[in-house]
Amino acid sequence: MTGSLEAVEVCVQGWLKSARKPFVLGICGAQGSGKSTLSDRLAAHLEGEGLKVALLSLDDLYLAPEARPVDISPLFATRGVPGTHDVALGERIFASLKAGQPTRLPRFDKASDRPFTEENWPEIAAPDVVIFEGWCVGARAQSDTELTEPVNDLEREDDGAWRRAVNDSLKGPYADLFRHIDRLILLAAPGFEIVRDWRIEQENALRARLSAEGRTGAKVMSDEEVGRFIQYYERLTRHILQTMPAYADLTLQLDSSRNMKPSPKY
Repeated sequence: MTGSLEAVEVCVQGWLKSARKPFVLGICGAQGSGKSTLSDRLAAHLEGEGLKVALLSLDDLYLAPEARPVDISPLFATRGVPGTHDVALGERIFASLKAGQPTRLPRFDKASDRPFTEENWPEIAAPDVVIFEGWCVGARAQSDTELTEPVNDLEREDDGAWRRAVNDSLKGPYADLFRHIDRLILLAAPGFEIVRDWRIEQENALRARLSAEGRTGAKVMSDEEVGRFIQYYERLTRHILQTMPAYADLTLQLDSSRNMKPSPKY
């Protein structure tokens, strides 16, 4: 991600003036859009201002494979969509953070497709700011009519149960989880088509990191596997790009190189 962060920092500082603590900032963006980079930079900036910041990713709430609802659809074996996260854990974390209690923040190992053990979770108490980022953070459910037709080959393999269950999750437990968000930033990709390239970049970076750590046996996706994997995200990513700019507090329009143009809403 390139481009000035000044507009983002100005907005966040303005929001903080009238916010209760902890202030929960949601950051939504498609895979590879730079959510983690933006979160890290914002955290560093806020910590430089003397604030305590907790970083929580929706990805770190993923359920272990055996806990995913494959009885509804085999497509739920693959992590990603609403229905594959431990939302109850997320609720407990927010309750603990808001109570000012020492709180362990979960971490998920994507290479093994399992959560790290709790002793490896970082702990924080009484943060001033919680940055909660994820590819569908703040997303709202679709209408029943929008669910009628499959959007890609992956959805055509299913009878519709998968996408309906995903949508039901957004209507219920995820809507409750996202109510903890005080302000929402959207990193708006130029379109879904760029997501494949961005995801391949992520996998290459993961491959290099795991190699440096000596974890050469860990699972990393090939380009072909990425092409199928992103189909799990297509429906909601397109829906978010179409609908979220109307209710996000700040939309950052990205180009294919992740240069950003702020479009704040006041």
